[in-house]
Amino acid sequence: MATTAPATGAREARTDNSGAAPMTHRQIMEALSGLLLGMFVAILSSTIVSNALPQIITDLGGGQSAYTWVVTAALLSMTATTPLWGKLADLFSKKLLVQIALVIYVAGSIVAGLAQNPGMLIACRVVQGIGVGGLTALSQIILAAMIAPRERGRYSGYLGAVFAVATVGGPLLGGVITDTEWLGWRWCFYVGVPFAVIALLVLQKTLKLPVVKREVKVDWAGAFFISAAVSLLLIWVTFAGDKYDWMSWQTGVMVGGSILLGAVFLLVESRAAEPIIPLRLFRNRTITLASAASLFVGVAMFAGTVFFSQYFQLARNESPTMSGVLTIPMIGGLFVSSTVSGMVITKTGRWKAWLISGGALATAGLGLLGTLRYDTAYWHIAVFMAVLGLGLGMMMQNLVLCTQNQVAPSDLGAASSVVTFFRSLGGAIGVSALGAVMAHRVTDYVKDGMAELGPKAAAAMGQAGGGGGIPDMDKLPAPIRTVMESAYGHGVGDVFLYSAPFALLAFLVTLFIKEVALKSNTSSAVTSEDATAK
Repeated sequence: MATTAPATGAREARTDNSGAAPMTHRQIMEALSGLLLGMFVAILSSTIVSNALPQIITDLGGGQSAYTWVVTAALLSMTATTPLWGKLADLFSKKLLVQIALVIYVAGSIVAGLAQNPGMLIACRVVQGIGVGGLTALSQIILAAMIAPRERGRYSGYLGAVFAVATVGGPLLGGVITDTEWLGWRWCFYVGVPFAVIALLVLQKTLKLPVVKREVKVDWAGAFFISAAVSLLLIWVTFAGDKYDWMSWQTGVMVGGSILLGAVFLLVESRAAEPIIPLRLFRNRTITLASAASLFVGVAMFAGTVFFSQYFQLARNESPTMSGVLTIPMIGGLFVSSTVSGMVITKTGRWKAWLISGGALATAGLGLLGTLRYDTAYWHIAVFMAVLGLGLGMMMQNLVLCTQNQVAPSDLGAASSVVTFFRSLGGAIGVSALGAVMAHRVTDYVKDGMAELGPKAAAAMGQAGGGGGIPDMDKLPAPIRTVMESAYGHGVGDVFLYSAPFALLAFLVTLFIKEVALKSNTSSAVTSEDATAK
Protein backbone atom coordinates (compact mmCIF):
# COMPACT_ATOMS: atom_id res chain seq x y z
CA MET A 1 0.00 0.00 0.00
CA ALA A 2 1.26 3.40 -0.88
CA THR A 3 3.00 5.23 1.89
CA THR A 4 0.73 8.25 1.44
CA ALA A 5 -2.44 6.23 1.98
CA PRO A 6 -2.87 6.85 5.70
CA ALA A 7 -2.46 10.58 5.34
CA THR A 8 -4.84 10.67 2.40
CA GLY A 9 -7.43 8.64 4.23
CA ALA A 10 -7.11 10.76 7.35
CA ARG A 11 -7.52 13.92 5.33
CA GLU A 12 -10.75 12.57 3.85
CA ALA A 13 -12.07 11.49 7.23
CA ARG A 14 -11.42 14.90 8.80
CA THR A 15 -13.10 16.87 6.07
CA ASP A 16 -16.52 16.93 7.63
CA ASN A 17 -15.92 16.76 11.32
CA SER A 18 -12.49 17.87 12.33
CA GLY A 19 -12.46 21.35 10.90
CA ALA A 20 -13.26 24.60 12.59
CA ALA A 21 -16.99 24.11 12.04
CA PRO A 22 -18.05 20.52 12.73
CA MET A 23 -21.16 19.28 10.98
CA THR A 24 -24.38 19.78 12.88
CA HIS A 25 -26.88 16.96 13.34
CA ARG A 26 -29.07 18.51 10.64
CA GLN A 27 -26.19 18.70 8.17
CA ILE A 28 -25.25 15.10 8.84
CA MET A 29 -28.84 13.92 8.40
CA GLU A 30 -29.14 15.84 5.12
CA ALA A 31 -25.94 14.21 3.90
CA LEU A 32 -27.12 10.79 5.08
CA SER A 33 -30.63 11.07 3.65
CA GLY A 34 -29.75 9.62 0.27
CA LEU A 35 -27.49 7.06 1.90
CA LEU A 36 -30.26 5.87 4.18
CA LEU A 37 -32.62 5.68 1.21
CA GLY A 38 -30.04 3.60 -0.66
CA MET A 39 -29.76 1.31 2.36
CA PHE A 40 -33.55 1.05 2.40
CA VAL A 41 -33.53 -0.01 -1.26
CA ALA A 42 -30.86 -2.64 -0.58
CA ILE A 43 -32.75 -4.27 2.28
CA LEU A 44 -36.09 -3.91 0.49
CA SER A 45 -34.79 -5.93 -2.46
CA SER A 46 -33.94 -8.80 -0.13
CA THR A 47 -37.13 -8.81 1.92
CA ILE A 48 -39.83 -7.82 -0.55
CA VAL A 49 -39.67 -11.20 -2.29
CA SER A 50 -39.71 -13.26 0.89
CA ASN A 51 -43.49 -13.57 1.15
CA ALA A 52 -43.90 -13.71 -2.62
CA LEU A 53 -41.39 -16.54 -3.12
CA PRO A 54 -43.79 -19.46 -2.60
CA GLN A 55 -46.03 -18.00 -5.35
CA ILE A 56 -43.06 -17.05 -7.56
CA ILE A 57 -41.51 -20.52 -7.44
CA THR A 58 -44.90 -22.17 -8.02
CA ASP A 59 -45.57 -20.00 -11.09
CA LEU A 60 -42.08 -20.56 -12.52
CA GLY A 61 -42.21 -24.31 -11.88
CA GLY A 62 -39.36 -24.56 -9.36
CA GLY A 63 -38.86 -26.59 -6.19
CA GLN A 64 -37.27 -26.11 -2.78
CA SER A 65 -33.79 -25.93 -4.34
CA ALA A 66 -34.89 -23.07 -6.62
CA TYR A 67 -36.58 -21.38 -3.65
CA THR A 68 -33.34 -21.48 -1.71
CA TRP A 69 -31.19 -20.34 -4.63
CA VAL A 70 -33.31 -17.29 -5.39
CA VAL A 71 -32.26 -16.09 -1.95
CA THR A 72 -28.76 -17.59 -1.95
CA ALA A 73 -27.80 -16.19 -5.37
CA ALA A 74 -28.26 -12.61 -4.17
CA LEU A 75 -26.44 -13.37 -0.90
CA LEU A 76 -23.61 -15.06 -2.79
CA SER A 77 -22.91 -12.17 -5.14
CA MET A 78 -23.35 -9.69 -2.29
CA THR A 79 -20.88 -11.66 -0.17
CA ALA A 80 -18.30 -12.15 -2.89
CA THR A 81 -18.27 -8.49 -3.98
CA THR A 82 -18.46 -6.81 -0.55
CA PRO A 83 -14.66 -6.87 0.02
CA LEU A 84 -14.13 -5.43 -3.47
CA TRP A 85 -16.57 -2.59 -2.84
CA GLY A 86 -14.86 -1.92 0.47
CA LYS A 87 -11.43 -1.77 -1.09
CA LEU A 88 -12.59 0.44 -3.94
CA ALA A 89 -14.05 2.80 -1.32
CA ASP A 90 -10.55 3.28 0.10
CA LEU A 91 -9.25 4.15 -3.36
CA PHE A 92 -11.95 6.01 -5.29
CA SER A 93 -14.93 8.31 -4.85
CA LYS A 94 -17.35 6.79 -2.37
CA LYS A 95 -20.18 8.86 -3.78
CA LEU A 96 -19.60 7.60 -7.32
CA LEU A 97 -19.33 4.01 -6.11
CA VAL A 98 -22.64 4.08 -4.25
CA GLN A 99 -24.31 5.57 -7.33
CA ILE A 100 -22.85 2.81 -9.49
CA ALA A 101 -24.17 0.25 -7.02
CA LEU A 102 -27.65 1.76 -7.33
CA VAL A 103 -27.52 1.59 -11.13
CA ILE A 104 -26.47 -2.08 -11.01
CA TYR A 105 -29.33 -2.80 -8.62
CA VAL A 106 -31.87 -1.08 -10.91
CA ALA A 107 -30.69 -3.07 -13.95
CA GLY A 108 -30.92 -6.38 -12.10
CA SER A 109 -34.36 -5.54 -10.71
CA ILE A 110 -35.91 -4.62 -14.05
CA VAL A 111 -34.74 -7.81 -15.76
CA ALA A 112 -35.70 -9.95 -12.72
CA GLY A 113 -39.28 -8.77 -13.13
CA LEU A 114 -39.24 -10.21 -16.67
CA ALA A 115 -37.96 -13.66 -15.61
CA GLN A 116 -39.63 -16.63 -17.33
CA ASN A 117 -38.01 -19.47 -15.41
CA PRO A 118 -36.14 -20.04 -12.12
CA GLY A 119 -32.72 -19.98 -13.84
CA MET A 120 -33.30 -16.53 -15.33
CA LEU A 121 -34.57 -15.20 -12.02
CA ILE A 122 -31.57 -16.58 -10.14
CA ALA A 123 -29.18 -14.96 -12.65
CA CYS A 124 -30.90 -11.61 -12.19
CA ARG A 125 -30.70 -11.99 -8.43
CA VAL A 126 -26.92 -12.34 -8.82
CA VAL A 127 -26.84 -8.92 -10.51
CA GLN A 128 -29.09 -7.46 -7.82
CA GLY A 129 -26.78 -8.89 -5.16
CA ILE A 130 -23.75 -7.13 -6.64
CA GLY A 131 -25.53 -3.80 -6.33
CA VAL A 132 -26.86 -4.58 -2.85
CA GLY A 133 -23.36 -5.59 -1.73
CA GLY A 134 -22.12 -2.15 -2.69
CA LEU A 135 -24.99 -0.35 -0.99
CA THR A 136 -24.69 -2.21 2.32
CA ALA A 137 -20.89 -1.97 2.49
CA LEU A 138 -20.67 1.65 1.37
CA SER A 139 -23.38 2.81 3.78
CA GLN A 140 -21.22 1.80 6.75
CA ILE A 141 -18.04 3.12 5.13
CA ILE A 142 -19.42 6.57 4.25
CA LEU A 143 -20.94 6.85 7.72
CA ALA A 144 -17.52 6.16 9.22
CA ALA A 145 -15.84 8.71 6.92
CA MET A 146 -18.18 11.48 8.05
CA ILE A 147 -18.77 10.86 11.75
CA ALA A 148 -16.48 10.34 14.75
CA PRO A 149 -16.66 6.88 16.41
CA ARG A 150 -18.18 8.28 19.62
CA GLU A 151 -21.07 9.83 17.66
CA ARG A 152 -21.27 6.96 15.19
CA GLY A 153 -23.31 4.75 17.50
CA ARG A 154 -26.24 7.17 17.24
CA TYR A 155 -26.20 7.17 13.44
CA SER A 156 -25.52 3.44 13.24
CA GLY A 157 -28.75 3.16 15.19
CA TYR A 158 -30.48 5.06 12.38
CA LEU A 159 -29.09 2.56 9.89
CA GLY A 160 -30.44 -0.20 12.10
CA ALA A 161 -33.82 1.51 12.20
CA VAL A 162 -33.88 1.78 8.41
CA PHE A 163 -32.94 -1.89 8.26
CA ALA A 164 -35.88 -2.71 10.52
CA VAL A 165 -38.38 -0.56 8.56
CA ALA A 166 -37.28 -2.07 5.24
CA THR A 167 -37.35 -5.54 6.72
CA VAL A 168 -40.92 -5.20 7.95
CA GLY A 169 -42.07 -3.01 5.06
CA GLY A 170 -40.61 -5.30 2.41
CA PRO A 171 -42.61 -8.44 3.23
CA LEU A 172 -45.75 -6.38 3.80
CA LEU A 173 -45.36 -4.56 0.49
CA GLY A 174 -44.42 -7.76 -1.31
CA GLY A 175 -47.43 -9.53 0.15
CA VAL A 176 -49.83 -6.78 -0.88
CA ILE A 177 -48.38 -6.67 -4.40
CA THR A 178 -48.60 -10.45 -4.76
CA ASP A 179 -52.17 -10.53 -3.47
CA THR A 180 -53.23 -7.67 -5.78
CA GLU A 181 -54.48 -9.34 -8.96
CA TRP A 182 -53.75 -6.45 -11.33
CA LEU A 183 -50.14 -6.19 -10.10
CA GLY A 184 -48.74 -9.66 -9.38
CA TRP A 185 -45.37 -10.75 -7.98
CA ARG A 186 -43.32 -9.28 -10.85
CA TRP A 187 -43.93 -5.83 -9.41
CA CYS A 188 -42.00 -6.92 -6.33
CA PHE A 189 -38.90 -6.35 -8.45
CA TYR A 190 -40.10 -3.18 -10.17
CA VAL A 191 -41.24 -1.33 -7.05
CA GLY A 192 -37.72 -0.72 -5.74
CA VAL A 193 -36.64 1.04 -8.94
CA PRO A 194 -38.28 4.44 -8.17
CA PHE A 195 -36.75 4.40 -4.69
CA ALA A 196 -33.32 3.75 -6.22
CA VAL A 197 -33.73 6.61 -8.72
CA ILE A 198 -34.76 8.99 -5.93
CA ALA A 199 -31.76 7.84 -3.89
CA LEU A 200 -29.49 8.61 -6.85
CA LEU A 201 -30.83 12.15 -7.12
CA VAL A 202 -30.69 12.81 -3.38
CA LEU A 203 -27.12 11.47 -3.13
CA GLN A 204 -26.03 13.68 -6.00
CA LYS A 205 -27.35 16.76 -4.20
CA THR A 206 -26.60 16.08 -0.52
CA LEU A 207 -23.57 13.79 -0.23
CA LYS A 208 -20.39 15.87 -0.24
CA LEU A 209 -17.22 13.82 0.15
CA PRO A 210 -13.81 14.64 -1.32
CA VAL A 211 -12.50 12.33 -4.02
CA VAL A 212 -9.40 10.32 -3.16
CA LYS A 213 -7.09 10.27 -6.16
CA ARG A 214 -4.38 7.62 -6.01
CA GLU A 215 -2.47 5.59 -8.55
CA VAL A 216 -3.55 2.06 -7.69
CA LYS A 217 -3.96 -1.39 -9.13
CA VAL A 218 -7.17 -3.13 -8.10
CA ASP A 219 -6.67 -6.68 -6.86
CA TRP A 220 -8.88 -8.40 -9.44
CA ALA A 221 -7.15 -11.74 -8.88
CA GLY A 222 -8.06 -11.64 -5.19
CA ALA A 223 -11.65 -10.76 -6.07
CA PHE A 224 -11.84 -13.71 -8.47
CA PHE A 225 -10.41 -16.32 -6.11
CA ILE A 226 -12.51 -15.32 -3.12
CA SER A 227 -15.65 -15.33 -5.30
CA ALA A 228 -14.76 -18.75 -6.72
CA ALA A 229 -14.02 -20.23 -3.28
CA VAL A 230 -17.29 -18.99 -1.77
CA SER A 231 -19.35 -20.00 -4.83
CA LEU A 232 -18.01 -23.54 -4.90
CA LEU A 233 -18.62 -23.95 -1.18
CA LEU A 234 -22.24 -22.80 -1.49
CA ILE A 235 -22.92 -25.02 -4.50
CA TRP A 236 -21.67 -27.99 -2.47
CA VAL A 237 -23.82 -27.10 0.55
CA THR A 238 -26.93 -26.74 -1.62
CA PHE A 239 -26.66 -30.03 -3.52
CA ALA A 240 -25.03 -32.31 -0.93
CA GLY A 241 -27.51 -34.86 0.36
CA ASP A 242 -29.79 -34.28 -2.65
CA LYS A 243 -27.88 -34.66 -5.91
CA TYR A 244 -25.18 -36.72 -4.20
CA ASP A 245 -24.31 -38.03 -0.75
CA TRP A 246 -22.63 -35.87 1.85
CA MET A 247 -19.77 -38.39 1.89
CA SER A 248 -19.02 -38.75 -1.83
CA TRP A 249 -16.35 -37.97 -4.40
CA GLN A 250 -18.33 -34.86 -5.43
CA THR A 251 -18.11 -33.59 -1.87
CA GLY A 252 -14.39 -34.25 -1.80
CA VAL A 253 -13.83 -32.39 -5.06
CA MET A 254 -15.94 -29.37 -4.12
CA VAL A 255 -14.74 -28.99 -0.55
CA GLY A 256 -11.13 -29.63 -1.57
CA GLY A 257 -11.47 -27.20 -4.46
CA SER A 258 -12.94 -24.53 -2.20
CA ILE A 259 -10.09 -24.95 0.30
CA LEU A 260 -7.54 -24.80 -2.51
CA LEU A 261 -9.08 -21.65 -3.97
CA GLY A 262 -9.13 -20.13 -0.49
CA ALA A 263 -5.45 -20.92 -0.06
CA VAL A 264 -4.65 -19.33 -3.43
CA PHE A 265 -6.64 -16.27 -2.34
CA LEU A 266 -4.56 -15.95 0.83
CA LEU A 267 -1.38 -16.28 -1.21
CA VAL A 268 -2.52 -13.60 -3.66
CA GLU A 269 -3.53 -11.28 -0.82
CA SER A 270 -0.18 -11.67 0.93
CA ARG A 271 1.59 -10.42 -2.19
CA ALA A 272 -0.86 -7.84 -3.55
CA ALA A 273 0.06 -4.16 -3.34
CA GLU A 274 -3.60 -3.24 -2.72
CA PRO A 275 -5.23 -6.43 -1.35
CA ILE A 276 -8.99 -6.82 -1.29
CA ILE A 277 -8.77 -7.90 2.35
CA PRO A 278 -5.53 -6.70 4.00
CA LEU A 279 -4.44 -9.75 5.99
CA ARG A 280 -2.63 -7.51 8.49
CA LEU A 281 -6.04 -6.44 9.78
CA PHE A 282 -6.48 -9.87 11.34
CA ARG A 283 -3.50 -9.26 13.62
CA ASN A 284 -6.01 -7.10 15.48
CA ARG A 285 -7.91 -9.39 17.86
CA THR A 286 -11.05 -7.26 17.82
CA ILE A 287 -11.36 -7.42 14.04
CA THR A 288 -10.76 -11.18 14.01
CA LEU A 289 -13.30 -11.88 16.73
CA ALA A 290 -15.88 -9.44 15.32
CA SER A 291 -15.56 -11.12 11.93
CA ALA A 292 -16.11 -14.55 13.48
CA ALA A 293 -19.12 -13.31 15.44
CA SER A 294 -20.55 -11.72 12.28
CA LEU A 295 -20.21 -15.03 10.46
CA PHE A 296 -22.37 -16.76 13.07
CA VAL A 297 -24.81 -13.84 13.38
CA GLY A 298 -25.38 -13.97 9.61
CA VAL A 299 -26.78 -17.48 9.90
CA ALA A 300 -29.30 -16.39 12.54
CA MET A 301 -30.25 -13.14 10.80
CA PHE A 302 -31.02 -14.56 7.37
CA ALA A 303 -32.69 -17.68 8.74
CA GLY A 304 -35.19 -15.42 10.48
CA THR A 305 -36.03 -13.41 7.36
CA VAL A 306 -36.11 -16.26 4.82
CA PHE A 307 -37.97 -19.15 6.41
CA PHE A 308 -40.78 -17.33 8.24
CA SER A 309 -42.60 -16.78 4.93
CA GLN A 310 -42.70 -20.52 4.24
CA TYR A 311 -43.86 -21.21 7.77
CA PHE A 312 -46.78 -18.80 7.73
CA GLN A 313 -47.89 -19.55 4.16
CA LEU A 314 -47.34 -23.30 3.99
CA ALA A 315 -47.76 -24.38 7.61
CA ARG A 316 -50.50 -21.91 8.64
CA ASN A 317 -52.13 -21.10 5.27
CA GLU A 318 -51.73 -17.33 5.62
CA SER A 319 -51.69 -14.96 2.65
CA PRO A 320 -48.43 -13.27 1.59
CA THR A 321 -49.71 -10.01 3.11
CA MET A 322 -50.55 -11.57 6.47
CA SER A 323 -47.20 -13.38 6.47
CA GLY A 324 -45.56 -9.96 6.56
CA VAL A 325 -47.90 -8.66 9.25
CA LEU A 326 -47.26 -11.67 11.48
CA THR A 327 -43.47 -11.10 11.50
CA ILE A 328 -43.82 -7.57 12.93
CA PRO A 329 -42.83 -8.65 16.48
CA MET A 330 -39.36 -9.68 15.29
CA ILE A 331 -38.86 -6.47 13.33
CA GLY A 332 -40.20 -4.39 16.20
CA GLY A 333 -37.64 -5.94 18.51
CA LEU A 334 -34.87 -5.27 16.01
CA PHE A 335 -36.00 -1.66 15.51
CA VAL A 336 -36.13 -0.89 19.23
CA SER A 337 -32.85 -2.54 20.18
CA SER A 338 -30.80 -1.12 17.29
CA THR A 339 -32.08 2.42 17.89
CA VAL A 340 -31.82 2.40 21.68
CA SER A 341 -28.42 0.71 21.74
CA GLY A 342 -27.07 3.26 19.25
CA MET A 343 -28.20 6.21 21.38
CA VAL A 344 -26.89 4.73 24.64
CA ILE A 345 -23.55 3.82 23.06
CA THR A 346 -23.18 7.40 21.81
CA LYS A 347 -23.70 8.72 25.34
CA THR A 348 -21.46 6.24 27.14
CA GLY A 349 -18.92 5.16 24.53
CA ARG A 350 -19.38 1.58 25.75
CA TRP A 351 -20.66 -1.19 23.48
CA LYS A 352 -19.58 -4.63 24.73
CA ALA A 353 -22.53 -5.21 27.07
CA TRP A 354 -24.87 -4.75 24.11
CA LEU A 355 -23.00 -7.35 22.06
CA ILE A 356 -23.08 -9.90 24.87
CA SER A 357 -26.76 -9.27 25.62
CA GLY A 358 -27.60 -9.48 21.93
CA GLY A 359 -25.87 -12.84 21.59
CA ALA A 360 -27.72 -14.25 24.58
CA LEU A 361 -31.11 -13.02 23.34
CA ALA A 362 -30.55 -14.26 19.76
CA THR A 363 -29.59 -17.69 21.08
CA ALA A 364 -32.65 -17.82 23.31
CA GLY A 365 -34.95 -16.62 20.53
CA LEU A 366 -33.76 -19.23 18.04
CA GLY A 367 -33.93 -21.97 20.65
CA LEU A 368 -37.52 -21.05 21.46
CA LEU A 369 -38.41 -20.87 17.76
CA GLY A 370 -37.02 -24.39 17.44
CA THR A 371 -40.20 -25.59 19.19
CA LEU A 372 -42.40 -24.31 16.32
CA ARG A 373 -45.11 -26.58 14.95
CA TYR A 374 -47.93 -25.82 12.54
CA ASP A 375 -50.40 -25.39 15.39
CA THR A 376 -48.21 -23.42 17.84
CA ALA A 377 -50.16 -20.58 19.45
CA TYR A 378 -49.30 -17.33 17.67
CA TRP A 379 -48.69 -15.33 20.84
CA HIS A 380 -45.89 -17.79 21.68
CA ILE A 381 -44.39 -17.26 18.23
CA ALA A 382 -44.68 -13.47 18.62
CA VAL A 383 -42.74 -13.52 21.89
CA PHE A 384 -40.06 -15.78 20.42
CA MET A 385 -39.68 -13.53 17.37
CA ALA A 386 -39.42 -10.40 19.53
CA VAL A 387 -36.62 -11.97 21.57
CA LEU A 388 -34.73 -12.87 18.38
CA GLY A 389 -35.23 -9.37 16.96
CA LEU A 390 -33.93 -7.71 20.12
CA GLY A 391 -30.79 -9.84 19.98
CA LEU A 392 -30.07 -9.23 16.31
CA GLY A 393 -30.58 -5.48 16.67
CA MET A 394 -27.99 -5.29 19.43
CA MET A 395 -25.36 -7.17 17.45
CA MET A 396 -25.46 -6.34 13.74
CA GLN A 397 -24.45 -2.67 13.60
CA ASN A 398 -22.37 -2.75 16.76
CA LEU A 399 -20.02 -5.44 15.45
CA VAL A 400 -19.15 -3.08 12.60
CA LEU A 401 -18.90 -0.15 15.02
CA CYS A 402 -16.37 -1.82 17.32
CA THR A 403 -14.28 -2.79 14.28
CA GLN A 404 -14.24 0.72 12.83
CA ASN A 405 -13.03 1.99 16.20
CA GLN A 406 -9.87 -0.11 15.83
CA VAL A 407 -8.46 0.97 12.46
CA ALA A 408 -6.83 3.93 10.79
CA PRO A 409 -9.06 6.07 8.54
CA SER A 410 -7.37 4.70 5.40
CA ASP A 411 -8.52 1.19 6.34
CA LEU A 412 -12.12 2.04 7.23
CA GLY A 413 -13.48 0.67 3.96
CA ALA A 414 -11.59 -2.60 4.09
CA ALA A 415 -12.24 -3.21 7.78
CA SER A 416 -15.96 -2.40 7.54
CA SER A 417 -16.41 -4.61 4.49
CA VAL A 418 -14.58 -7.49 6.17
CA VAL A 419 -17.18 -7.66 8.95
CA THR A 420 -20.03 -7.21 6.46
CA PHE A 421 -18.46 -9.89 4.25
CA PHE A 422 -18.42 -12.48 7.02
CA ARG A 423 -22.00 -11.64 8.00
CA SER A 424 -23.15 -12.11 4.40
CA LEU A 425 -21.05 -15.27 4.08
CA GLY A 426 -22.71 -16.70 7.18
CA GLY A 427 -26.11 -15.80 5.77
CA ALA A 428 -25.36 -17.36 2.37
CA ILE A 429 -24.00 -20.58 3.84
CA GLY A 430 -26.77 -20.68 6.42
CA VAL A 431 -29.59 -20.21 3.91
CA SER A 432 -28.09 -22.84 1.58
CA ALA A 433 -27.43 -25.40 4.28
CA LEU A 434 -30.63 -24.77 6.22
CA GLY A 435 -32.68 -24.79 3.01
CA ALA A 436 -31.23 -28.21 2.16
CA VAL A 437 -31.89 -29.42 5.71
CA MET A 438 -35.46 -28.17 5.57
CA ALA A 439 -36.14 -29.87 2.24
CA HIS A 440 -34.93 -33.19 3.63
CA ARG A 441 -36.76 -32.84 6.93
CA VAL A 442 -40.04 -31.90 5.21
CA THR A 443 -39.69 -34.91 2.90
CA ASP A 444 -39.14 -37.21 5.89
CA TYR A 445 -42.09 -35.76 7.81
CA VAL A 446 -44.35 -36.06 4.76
CA LYS A 447 -43.36 -39.71 4.30
CA ASP A 448 -44.10 -40.44 7.94
CA GLY A 449 -47.46 -38.66 7.75
CA MET A 450 -48.46 -40.37 4.52
CA ALA A 451 -47.54 -43.76 5.95
CA GLU A 452 -49.98 -43.13 8.77
CA LEU A 453 -52.75 -42.22 6.31
CA GLY A 454 -52.29 -45.38 4.26
CA PRO A 455 -51.48 -46.26 0.61
CA LYS A 456 -54.48 -44.39 -0.85
CA ALA A 457 -53.09 -41.10 0.39
CA ALA A 458 -50.08 -41.17 -1.94
CA ALA A 459 -52.30 -41.69 -4.98
CA ALA A 460 -54.60 -38.88 -3.90
CA MET A 461 -51.65 -36.57 -3.35
CA GLY A 462 -50.27 -37.32 -6.81
CA GLN A 463 -53.62 -36.57 -8.42
CA ALA A 464 -53.78 -33.26 -6.54
CA GLY A 465 -50.32 -32.25 -7.73
CA GLY A 466 -48.79 -32.51 -4.31
CA GLY A 467 -45.56 -34.16 -5.33
CA GLY A 468 -42.39 -32.35 -6.41
CA GLY A 469 -41.87 -28.66 -5.74
CA ILE A 470 -43.60 -26.18 -3.45
CA PRO A 471 -47.15 -27.54 -2.91
CA ASP A 472 -50.35 -25.62 -3.56
CA MET A 473 -52.11 -26.31 -0.28
CA ASP A 474 -55.54 -25.27 -1.60
CA LYS A 475 -55.49 -28.17 -4.09
CA LEU A 476 -54.78 -30.85 -1.50
CA PRO A 477 -57.46 -32.96 0.22
CA ALA A 478 -57.96 -32.09 3.89
CA PRO A 479 -56.06 -35.06 5.47
CA ILE A 480 -53.09 -34.68 3.12
CA ARG A 481 -53.08 -30.92 3.57
CA THR A 482 -52.79 -31.40 7.34
CA VAL A 483 -49.82 -33.72 6.78
CA MET A 484 -48.12 -31.12 4.56
CA GLU A 485 -48.80 -28.26 6.96
CA SER A 486 -47.45 -30.31 9.85
CA ALA A 487 -44.36 -31.25 7.84
CA TYR A 488 -43.54 -27.64 6.96
CA GLY A 489 -44.24 -26.43 10.49
CA HIS A 490 -41.93 -29.04 11.98
CA GLY A 491 -39.33 -28.52 9.23
CA VAL A 492 -39.09 -24.76 9.84
CA GLY A 493 -38.88 -25.41 13.57
CA ASP A 494 -35.90 -27.68 12.92
CA VAL A 495 -34.24 -24.92 10.88
CA PHE A 496 -34.41 -22.51 13.81
CA LEU A 497 -33.25 -25.17 16.23
CA TYR A 498 -30.19 -25.86 14.08
CA SER A 499 -29.51 -22.11 13.87
CA ALA A 500 -29.40 -21.65 17.65
CA PRO A 501 -25.87 -23.11 18.13
CA PHE A 502 -24.49 -20.54 15.68
CA ALA A 503 -25.98 -17.71 17.72
CA LEU A 504 -24.47 -19.33 20.81
CA LEU A 505 -21.05 -19.33 19.12
CA ALA A 506 -21.47 -15.62 18.32
CA PHE A 507 -22.29 -15.00 21.98
CA LEU A 508 -19.19 -16.91 23.14
CA VAL A 509 -16.94 -15.06 20.69
CA THR A 510 -18.13 -11.64 21.87
CA LEU A 511 -17.10 -12.53 25.43
CA PHE A 512 -13.45 -12.38 24.31
CA ILE A 513 -13.65 -9.04 22.47
CA LYS A 514 -11.77 -6.42 24.46
CA GLU A 515 -13.78 -3.24 24.88
CA VAL A 516 -12.08 -0.03 23.81
CA ALA A 517 -14.14 3.11 24.47
CA LEU A 518 -15.24 4.89 21.31
CA LYS A 519 -13.14 7.84 20.24
CA SER A 520 -14.59 11.31 19.94
CA ASN A 521 -13.07 12.26 16.57
CA THR A 522 -12.15 10.54 13.34
CA SER A 523 -8.66 11.98 13.05
CA SER A 524 -7.53 10.23 16.20
CA ALA A 525 -8.23 6.82 14.78
CA VAL A 526 -5.58 4.35 15.76
CA THR A 527 -3.09 3.14 13.27
CA SER A 528 -3.02 -0.51 12.32
CA GLU A 529 0.12 -1.04 14.36
CA ASP A 530 -1.42 0.57 17.43
CA ALA A 531 -4.61 -1.39 17.02
CA THR A 532 -2.67 -4.62 16.82
CA ALA A 533 -1.25 -4.04 20.24
CA LYS A 534 -4.63 -3.50 21.88
